[in-house]
Amino acid sequence: MRREVTVLIGSRACPQRDERSLARAQTVNSTTERKARKGGKFSAANYLFMSAIDPYYELLDFGDGRKLERFGEIVLNRPCPAAERLTQSQPELWAGATARFRGPRTGDGSWTPNKKQWEPPEWDFVHTDTNSFRLRLDALPSGQVGVFPEQRDSWNWIAKQVGRTKSQAGEGEASGPLKVLNLFAYTGGSTLAAAAAGASVVHVDAAQNIVNRARENAAISGLAERPVRWLADDAVKFCQREIRRCNQYDAVILDPPTYGHGPGGEPWKVFEHLLPLLQLCGELTSARRAFILVTCHSPGIEAAELGAYLADGIFGSCAQPPETGELCLATEDGRKLPSGVYARWPN
Repeated sequence: MRREVTVLIGSRACPQRDERSLARAQTVNSTTERKARKGGKFSAANYLFMSAIDPYYELLDFGDGRKLERFGEIVLNRPCPAAERLTQSQPELWAGATARFRGPRTGDGSWTPNKKQWEPPEWDFVHTDTNSFRLRLDALPSGQVGVFPEQRDSWNWIAKQVGRTKSQAGEGEASGPLKVLNLFAYTGGSTLAAAAAGASVVHVDAAQNIVNRARENAAISGLAERPVRWLADDAVKFCQREIRRCNQYDAVILDPPTYGHGPGGEPWKVFEHLLPLLQLCGELTSARRAFILVTCHSPGIEAAELGAYLADGIFGSCAQPPETGELCLATEDGRKLPSGVYARWPN
């Protein structure tokens, strides 16, 4: 039986659809390079964006440096640097937000009203496209909630690559499951996508509380028994140790922040450390490389530049150029909000 819930946002009624009607991420291909953006509408070489028709997530509007999003029945008004020079298209919706986050772009801020007044005890984002899993949501002091919805197509691509590699290996192979390293792994979306598809995963994030949340997500997704190692560690130091141990991986996934630090205070600056880290990843996959995926949300790194980082770091040259493009979120009326860039191999 189909279930529908209507969420009122200002004067607008937003129907939530059942899981079978989840919109799948769409890839828009073009041979032209990115052109100038105007009013949030633009064209690009490759765009991965998530459609609005989804009971678990919808981008309602964006502009004036903020975005209005629906997570299930909760509507949040959050900062968004990519929307700073854009205009809100439906200003009447914003007054109906459940909560608004105030705070700097880096560091802690606050939710108004306090999340104790509105956050559900079990608040989940469900991915049900290629493989199903859940991510438990939480309104964090950073303004994040535990998921980057623009990554949904990346999760499908990961599952496809794991399946492709398994198919190519053949049922008679005794080499075991694909071995995937997920760095800056956050709450585990990419880890669970790979594990659900049959891979063995090493999940590395600097924050122990985030690693704990990722393990909880595996449990509520029915994936707690899958072969995943959960590690709170510095990405660079971990890769260096793995090379000394002569360990090899079939695939690496990275979603590095612009700035950060490891558990021991190790500094991370994407413009300084990404290329050396990718070179380490190249060594870790030199024996049996199946796929590489890098996504990035750092201002100043465009898709072509990220692709050059991957090609140079992994292969040592541009002889094997990756597929590159931009991650986007889409509103119901077709406006697209840039939400990061990706580079992935094979293309």
